[in-house]
Formats: sequence, C-alpha cells, structure tokens
Amino acid sequence: MASTRKDDNTIYRIPPYYYIHVLDQNTNVTKIEIGPQTFIRQDNQRVNLGPEKMIVVPPRHYCVIENPVWRDKDGKPVIDKLGQAKLQHADQEIRLTQDPFPLYPGELLKQPVTALKVVQANSALRIRAVLDFEDENGEKRTAGDEWLFEGPGTYIPRKECTVDETIRATVIGPNQAIRLRARKECQDRDSNPRVTGEEWLVKKTGAYLPGAYEEVISVVDAYVLTEKKALHMRSLRTFKDDFGVLRKNGEEWLITMKDTETHIPNVYEEVVGVVNITTLNNRQYCVILDPVDDSGKPQLGQKKLVKGEKSFFLMPGEKLEKGTQSVFILGEDEGLILRATETFQDGEVTRSPGDRWMIRGPTEYVPPVEVEVVMKRQAIPLDENEGIYVRDIKTGKVRAVQGETYMLSQDEELWAKELPPAVEALLTVDVVAERSDRKTDSSKAEKPRDKTRVVTFRVPHNAAVQIYDYKEKKARVIFGPELVMLGPDEQFTQLSLSGGKPKKPNVIKTLCLLLGPDFCTDIVVVETADHARLSLQVSYNWHFTVVEKTATEAAKLFSVPDFIGDACKAIASRIRGAVAQVQFDDFHKNSAKIIRASVFGIDASGKVKDVFLFPQNNLEITSIDIQSVEPVDQRTRDALQKSVQLAIEITTNSQEATARHEAERLEQEAKGRLERQKISDEAEAEKARKELLELQANSAAVESTGQAKAEAQSRAEAARIEGEAAVEQARLKAQASKIEAESELDRLTHAREAELKYLTEQNKLELEKAAETSNIEVSKFKEMVRMLQALGLKSTLITDGSSPINLFTTGAGLIGSLVPSKRRHQDTQDDDAA
Repeated sequence: MASTRKDDNTIYRIPPYYYIHVLDQNTNVTKIEIGPQTFIRQDNQRVNLGPEKMIVVPPRHYCVIENPVWRDKDGKPVIDKLGQAKLQHADQEIRLTQDPFPLYPGELLKQPVTALKVVQANSALRIRAVLDFEDENGEKRTAGDEWLFEGPGTYIPRKECTVDETIRATVIGPNQAIRLRARKECQDRDSNPRVTGEEWLVKKTGAYLPGAYEEVISVVDAYVLTEKKALHMRSLRTFKDDFGVLRKNGEEWLITMKDTETHIPNVYEEVVGVVNITTLNNRQYCVILDPVDDSGKPQLGQKKLVKGEKSFFLMPGEKLEKGTQSVFILGEDEGLILRATETFQDGEVTRSPGDRWMIRGPTEYVPPVEVEVVMKRQAIPLDENEGIYVRDIKTGKVRAVQGETYMLSQDEELWAKELPPAVEALLTVDVVAERSDRKTDSSKAEKPRDKTRVVTFRVPHNAAVQIYDYKEKKARVIFGPELVMLGPDEQFTQLSLSGGKPKKPNVIKTLCLLLGPDFCTDIVVVETADHARLSLQVSYNWHFTVVEKTATEAAKLFSVPDFIGDACKAIASRIRGAVAQVQFDDFHKNSAKIIRASVFGIDASGKVKDVFLFPQNNLEITSIDIQSVEPVDQRTRDALQKSVQLAIEITTNSQEATARHEAERLEQEAKGRLERQKISDEAEAEKARKELLELQANSAAVESTGQAKAEAQSRAEAARIEGEAAVEQARLKAQASKIEAESELDRLTHAREAELKYLTEQNKLELEKAAETSNIEVSKFKEMVRMLQALGLKSTLITDGSSPINLFTTGAGLIGSLVPSKRRHQDTQDDDAA
C-alpha cells in the first residue's frame, strides 16, 4: 500500500489514554475524541491534533493548564450550544494527582508536569499574592501581600500567588548576631513593630528564619575584649546602648573588659577601632593631650601628666604628645635645660613663660606639663691640651675653656670657629716634611675638624709660628717645640714662600717658619766678560740667628714675608756682577772662589768671609755649592765639549796601555794554569772512559737477556689473549643465534595469533550479519502479512520482481476450479507489484 499524508487518513485507531482533536469544517467547531476507539473521518472533518497521549500527573506532582474548560458540579466539562467545550479564557488551573486527562480544544499546557516543592526544615518559601483570594484558613490575601510557607512541608501551588524565592535560615553561633532590615512595616518574630528601613539585631543562638518583610544584611561577630584591648565606639544616632546609657549622636566612648567580655556592636554603633592598652613602667611617663575628665567630657587644649607604674586606655579624643617617654636619669656629668611654656610654681620659685633654667644630676626628673625640655647637656671633659669655644647667648661674648671638665649652662652654647680654607688644609699637613722648596700636599687631609673645639697646632722643633689677635690687635710668636691653642679672636699668619728651580713666588704655603739650618737650590743665568752665557745651579745653606727670643727679635723673623725669594734674588745679583768681570776660562777654572767671594765678600786680610747676613730678619747664608755649570750658548757648549773630549781621550789612551800590559801578564799566567789543568783532565778522562766501557758491557748483557725474556712473555700473553678472544667470540655468536631464533619464533607466534583473531572476528561478524538479515526478513514478512490481513486479502503471491515465476501449473491450485478473467488477473499482478 502506498504511503499517504496524515490529513488524508480516514480511519484513526485511538489507543487507550490517547485523544484527538477533530475540526468540523462545516461548523468550525473542534471536538475531542477519546480512545480506545476507531474513528472514521468524514469528508467535512479534519484532525488537527493527535493521536496524543493524555497528561499523566504522578503523585506529588502538578501541572498548570491555561484556558481551562468550565466544569459542572459533577466535574464534567460544560458544552455550549454549538457543541464546543466552554473555556475560562486568560485563566489558569493547577491540576494535581488524578486520572490521565486530555487537553480540550483551546487548553494549553503552560507548565509541564513538575514535582511539588518540598520545603526542608529551617527553610521557607516567600509567597506573593498576584490576585485577591481567601486561603484555607479563612485569611484574606490582597494582591501584593507576601508571606512565608515554612518547612518542613510540601507546598501546593495556587494560581493566585507565585513563589518569589526560597529563604534559608541563618545559623547564629555563640558570640554572633544577625543584622536585619525591615523592607516594609511589619512585626518581627518577637511581635515588635518595625518601620520600613529600620534595622535591628537578633542575638539568640540558633537558626533564625527571617520574616517575609525582613532581610538579612550581615552576620555580626562579637568583639572579644581582653585586659589589653578595648573598643572605640561612635554613635550614629541618639539611642540607649546595651548598658542602659543614653548616647548622643556622634558621641564616642570606650568599652573595656570591665563592662563586658564580648560585645556585639548595635546597629546604631560604629566600631572606630581597637584600642590597645598603654602601659608605663616605673621609668616611663607620658603627656596626654585633650584629656577626658571624670564625666567623660574632653578638656580641649589641656594636658595631663601620667607617671608609671600604670596601665590605662586612651579615651576617644585623647592622644599622646610624644608617645611613651623615658624618665630623664641624669648622672653627675649630665644636665637638662628647661623652658617654661606657662606660668607655674616650681617649688618656691615662680616660673614665667619663656624662662630657661638648668638642673644638674645626679637625679631623676619628670618634666611637668608646663615645662619643655630644650636639650640634654653632657659635661665635656677637656685635657690640658684641649679646649672648646663657648658663647654666651645673652651677651654674645665668646671665650675658650681649656683643661677642665665643663658643662654648658642654660645661657651658653658651643661656638664654631671658622678658618680660611687654606689654613684648614695646612693644619692637617705634616710640618716637618714641609721644606722651603717643596710644595704642600693638601689632599692628605683627614676627617673634618670639629669647629667648636679649640684650634691646636703643634709647632715643630726649631720653628716659629706667628699668631695675630684681631681683638687686641697684637701679634705673638711661638717657638717650637710647642702646642699652639688659638683664642676666639686669633688667627695664624700664613707664609707664602718662593719655590722651584728657578725660584717662583707663592709656591710654598705654610703656617710655621723653619729656623734652619736648611738649604735651597736655585738656577742663575750669568754672562762672562767675553759674553759666554752660563746656567749655574747653586745650592745655599741657611739658618736664622735668634740670640734672644724677645718680642722684638721674634717679630723680625716675620718682617720679610718671602725670605727665600728675597735671599735668592740678592745672591743671584751678586753672582751676576762678579761673573761679568771675568773671562770664561778664568771662571771655568776658579768658579767656586769667584762665586763665594762675590756672595760672602772679602775681609781686610783678603780672605773670603764665612757668612752672608740679612739684618732685616737675621737670615744667614753659611755656604754655597755650585752643583752644575752649563753653557747657554750652543757654540760655547760645543767648544767646551771638544775640550772635555780631548782630555777624556788622553786619559783613556793611558788607561788602555796600562790595561793592555796587565792583560798580557795575566794571559801568560792563565796559559800555564790551563796546560796543567789539561793534563790532569786527560788522566781523569781516561779513567772515566774505562769505567764507561765496563758499564756498557754489563748493560749489553742485561739488555740481551731482558729482550729475550720480554719477547717470550709477550708471545705467551698474545696467545692467551687470542684464545680468550676466540672463546668470547664463539659465546657471543651462540648468544646472537639464540636471540635471532627466539625473536623469529615470537614474530611467527604473534602473526598466527593475530590471524586467528582476525578470522574469528570476521566469522563472528558474518554470523551476526546473517542473523540480523534473517530477522529483518522475518519481521518484514510478518509486517506484510499483517498489512495484507488488514486489507482483507485471503491469498497473495509476493516476489521481488526480478525472478520470473511459472504460474501455468500452479494457477489451478491457487484459484480452484474458477478461472479469473483477464481483468482480475491484471489487478492481481498490480497488487503483487505494489
């Protein structure tokens, strides 16, 4: 039978608990047909839905039907005059467990079959009414009302209300509370009226289920108070706290362990922070700013002194001025300078603001709140060679204190003495190493000088230092060895001496004047009478002559600032004048005498004097040494060089002749010693050769014997190694053959097993395929027989259309004695083809 469309079916077999919707196209009325039955569709009818299975609501389930049918008192659907089921349009119906039911035309399954909600213990459903109704308890509900369905229980839904959310109880543990807020005017669990937005705490331990108009803001943990911790609280509005105290808006207070061991902040309280206890020992104190009096009111602008031993909490608004401070413990060499900040009575003395005074140890001192500690003073121990500069801050006078242990008073301070930078550098230079023609090295300065200490300078032996007092306008000269200590208004006289070769001014900087004896070297260019210009390097020995160390004699030493430069200029002038009067040959032969005579002068007896004295500063030149004479002119230098070479050549030839004669004599002596040594060496060589031949014979014997033995041992060792190698090779070949045989056997075994497994699986698949094919053919045949029975055919012949069938001999048995007409036979073939 050819397949047809669903709408073209005329016969509908409706099983039990199935239904269809049939539309009458003449009246446009849709009716329902419920099984079990066989429905024959008329030409004016059309099946819109079905067959559909009825809706089955199992126990503890429900479904929602939209546009439900009206039912009478007996629960039967109401049919209008047109024959159509009457619907409750835009309405809903909740159906619980019942017999399977169909959906009438127009009814919709808005919510499929759903399990009823089971509300556990400590849980609830928040229900909101969407329509006005009266519940089972007779309570009237208005649209918008909300209430709770508390568990344990099973909630049966209603069409007049909806479930907004599932609420679970909040577990309140020990030292905990929950903070609630009212969403609407209501009464809480304790029947206390609450207004919208009001907040409160529930501290009862256990599970708390909030009401319909309550919401849980947070879980509040209690603060555990100890002896060392307190809570700083602030009021958010005027209320009465848990201790019955009325708190004003913005008021701050402390809660300590004396009040309670644990505290849960109220909704109108704010925890500002946790305050730690302040502990003072017997050697500590503190000053509290803006202290709180006994009534709890802060005293703004005041101070309070607290001494140890004591432990306390800082009240709100209080703070420590400088934290916890230690008591001032003063020794015998210590003191405190104090200043009064306000008028107060200090024993029998009245102190006014700004007064300064000093207390000395040994003592312990705790300053009152009216007193400010300016600084702590330490006595400064000073040796005989040490000192400090002290300045009086009232008069401004500066003085030096030396050789005692001194403590500055309240009206004194250390004064820093400034020195020029050049003097600062010279104070750190080793004066002994400083000579008249050497530069000072200021880069060797050590750590910076303490400017409040008295400036000291060690004057070396046989030296002098000039110090000028700008206040007294006097100068004094100190002779070494001595330690100089500058007063507040004294400064060193700095000397700038010439140095280098030739002399240049301001090369040497020094503070002390070395009295000598010492020397200096200078280069002087002179010209002889025959115009030969020469460069002389001259060295002078000098010293200062100090007969009496009086102020007048000492002042003469520093009367010439650059005595080196002046002395060298004066001596160079005398040397030039004397050399200009003599010829070059005379000067070359008598240069020392000419220069000494020109500088020292000649006495009445015609002898050269011993010293050259400068009376301005008592400087004496004791000797002159001519270190070198070099011509400045090139021609003079060449002539002098030839003369010197000729003299050197003559001297050299004489020395060569003497050396040659001496060498010949030494050569004859050496030849005699050599002949004697040669004869002795030849005898020793013959003796050594004899010993060598004996040793060679013994060595040859040992060598031949050792070679034969070594060859025999090597052949034996080679034979042994060869035999071991052959054995090892045979063993390895056998092992390799065994491995190859085993691997080939494993390969063949695995190949046979894989082939057997493949054939087994292939046969199994072919058997399964044949079984499935036979089952399909049997089921196909059964279906065709059932289809033919349904069509009412008594007999038929079915072929696949590809194999011809001989019907001439079998036709009589199939149709009996009656021969069908040609037309019927053609119909039978058509059916067979179908």
